[in-house]
Amino acid sequence: MILQSKVYKIAIIGDCLSIGGAERVHAQLSNFFVANNHEVFNCIFVDSVAYQFSGKLFNLGKIHKNSNPITRKISRFIKLKQFIQKNEFDIIIDFRMKNIFFQEFIIANFIHNKNAYYVVSSGVLNYYFPKSSFLSKLIYKNKKIVTVSKAVKDKIIQEKLAKEAVYIYNPIDFEEIEELKEKFLPEVQNYILAAGRMNNDIKQFDRLIIAYSKSHLPQKSIDLVIIGEGKNKEKYIELAKNHGVESRVKFLGHKENPFPYYKNAIFTVLSSRNEGFPNVLIESLATETPVVSFDCFSGPNEIIQNGENGILVANQDFEKLTQAMDTFYEDNKLYEYCKNNAKSSIMHLKRETIGQLWLNLFKSST
Repeated sequence: MILQSKVYKIAIIGDCLSIGGAERVHAQLSNFFVANNHEVFNCIFVDSVAYQFSGKLFNLGKIHKNSNPITRKISRFIKLKQFIQKNEFDIIIDFRMKNIFFQEFIIANFIHNKNAYYVVSSGVLNYYFPKSSFLSKLIYKNKKIVTVSKAVKDKIIQEKLAKEAVYIYNPIDFEEIEELKEKFLPEVQNYILAAGRMNNDIKQFDRLIIAYSKSHLPQKSIDLVIIGEGKNKEKYIELAKNHGVESRVKFLGHKENPFPYYKNAIFTVLSSRNEGFPNVLIESLATETPVVSFDCFSGPNEIIQNGENGILVANQDFEKLTQAMDTFYEDNKLYEYCKNNAKSSIMHLKRETIGQLWLNLFKSST
């Protein structure tokens, strides 16, 4: 436990506490802060909780759940304002996506206090900022911006979307993962793994399936397992059929505990168009499973040391991705070397280390 002179009253605000990477970070930080004697209130807008969190829960998702959207939104804004005013928080950490200008202008200027930290969890800056730097400054001028990677921080400054920003990487709870990865044996074996939502094509599972179909892996009875859900799933299933690998591409749906799948995979592959600081990579490495990933914007090249804990592939070069998958399976010396380095390569992301960086930030800017 970290000795801290000041005890903070902290509100962590997110879209929900399930499914996504930012949501998992929200939960991890709540656990760290409470373990270190800070008072935490978790506020969410969508009634969905799957991750283990600590502190109190203020679930705006349950307020007027079945009312019309306008009534629901107004009511939740009023409740949020009352919640923040009543509790007089020392710190607010806002993990939500923030892509509606008028809404965010009101929240930043009339609801949040001066000690609010606005987290940017993706390299797709349109999720968090207006395209116009002028409009962005109306919201975020002199506000505290925290990004999940150095690359995202640099891009925000370069595009003049905020005056300044800092970056703090996502944390990993190694103790929790050690426990969760042993909960069960997956129903599959001899596979590589991909994971993510399927509601859009950012993860590019369609192109990954094609790249996999061109590799040596199907002929060597190595399956491609994809965990996740979304509206594009049926399209991906059909694509696998069209490329003759329907028996080798396994769609296992969303998994509340993905860690046994990471642990038992040969390697994890990331084929995204863009990222933020992909939890898929650090969670895989935490289970001692090395990774193959595009050097996309942003995050992979701040996680992967090429040839040390995985293979970093030229961004969006799917031919090279196919070659990398073959290399990692066929070059046993390289693979074992990366596997042995996997966990140690991300020890700087321990929850306690990252949590202390947040506490240091509070101390320096409040």
